[in-house]
Amino acid sequence: MIAVEVNGKTIVITMTGNVSDADWDAAVLALEKKLGGQASVHFTSAKSPNSPLTKWLGCDSLGLCDGLRGVFGMALGRQGERQSELMVTWREIPRSPGHVFYDRLQQVLIGAGFDAFAETACKPYYAAKMGAPSIPPGRYFRMHMVGYFEGIDSERGIEWRCADSLSLREFLRLETTARVPDHSWLSRTRSRLPAEVHEAVFGWVLSLIAEHGLVKGERIGVDASTMEANAALRTIVRRETGETYREMLTRMAEESGIETPSAEDLIRLDRARKGKTLSNADWVSGTDPDAKIARMKDGTTHLAYKPEHAVDLDTGAVVAAEIHAADEGDTTTLPSTLRAVVANLASVDRAPTTTETAEVVADKGYHSRAVLKDLDAGVWKTRIAEPQRPAFLRWHGDTAARDAVYANRNRLRSEIGKAAMRKRAEIAERSFAHTLERGGMRRTWLRGRGNVHKRYLIHLAGHNLGILMRLLIGAGTPKEAAARGRVLFIVVYTAEALAIVLLAVGTPGGEDDCGFLILAITTAPA
Repeated sequence: MIAVEVNGKTIVITMTGNVSDADWDAAVLALEKKLGGQASVHFTSAKSPNSPLTKWLGCDSLGLCDGLRGVFGMALGRQGERQSELMVTWREIPRSPGHVFYDRLQQVLIGAGFDAFAETACKPYYAAKMGAPSIPPGRYFRMHMVGYFEGIDSERGIEWRCADSLSLREFLRLETTARVPDHSWLSRTRSRLPAEVHEAVFGWVLSLIAEHGLVKGERIGVDASTMEANAALRTIVRRETGETYREMLTRMAEESGIETPSAEDLIRLDRARKGKTLSNADWVSGTDPDAKIARMKDGTTHLAYKPEHAVDLDTGAVVAAEIHAADEGDTTTLPSTLRAVVANLASVDRAPTTTETAEVVADKGYHSRAVLKDLDAGVWKTRIAEPQRPAFLRWHGDTAARDAVYANRNRLRSEIGKAAMRKRAEIAERSFAHTLERGGMRRTWLRGRGNVHKRYLIHLAGHNLGILMRLLIGAGTPKEAAARGRVLFIVVYTAEALAIVLLAVGTPGGEDDCGFLILAITTAPA
């Protein structure tokens, strides 16, 4: 026990019994608060005169000393060479204190039977009897979800992040001595499992959030963006001859009279030549033939893919996600995306019908006579923005297209249509901000549209789980959960009174960012 007594300019610290390190820390804190540098310090101890404690403090037989003599006589600790332990008990193994986001998400996945579903879906693609058991498929899908939640683009980065975090090891349900699967295992598993399995996992997550009312299926916003491929423009080759871009420039330089052109000569020639174009009809990537030359959102030109989202505008959940070739127009890719929407909504009993139609809301890039005419008599009610025309429309007897265009225009001009377009601009664009920018998928490190689509489906499954977590705990990502404040609810009661204290603590590191509310109830109020 340590007692601190202030008497004028003298502080007396009385120590009785065994003094632990925690007690010494408390004494240090008390001295820092009470000792202003002007008073002297005296220790009184119930130990014997020859106690090692008094000798350690440098005090006499009465336990008195003139000052602290350093920081309580503590010796300097020195870092020696690290030597691995021969045996480590389970108690000595470091364990995670837990993460509020991943622990709650783990409860949701286990409670809904995610691991059993994943193993059942993947079972046909593994050997029935022979062979060593693989790593559980649920771990494969969890690691890709971590890529979304942590904003990691590459699978090597996902592996490193999971190995570096004890809380993520708990989320992956790793055994105590098991190592995190490496990136090559992720690649092999992705090659083994077809796209149908990844679509099934995406549909399972969609069904899970539908149980919580996060899938309405009444208003679907469609939009597309660009994703940079894992291929460089310098690898493109001519489709007819297989000639690379550099070889073409070298040939043109030699034809112009330069016998041995240098790199500077080739650059100068490429800048000066007229009619320079890069067409997907003439050029193809030598490393990723599925990637197409396209202009990105920032105005640069890269080999890229085109991700397209169909988003529930009432909840923000992505109900379908497709990866198209970057050179395909919006009017070309819209029908296949809407077919995926109908299939996914049918799995959760919310598919549109001819009697109960759903709205499809899109920007002017999706507007065309053929698209509106095809959707007019089906399960979709179109609200697609119409671009400005320089002249009057001429129909040439196509009354069906005329009726579809005019009906879509009338729906756009209504207040409901204007509100739907504002909602599309907010919700659909936000899904790309979450998955491509914050989620780290603006550039892919995989090759082949099939591989990219597999990874992207699980990435968006994580996005939908984030919407569910925002409903359950108020935070959709681990960083948001860590940044949110905490609220303590304290109830104190006696026979005569009841006190309720509500203490709100703000974000970590915030200054004076807290508040409290005290409610007192007594039998005899004053």
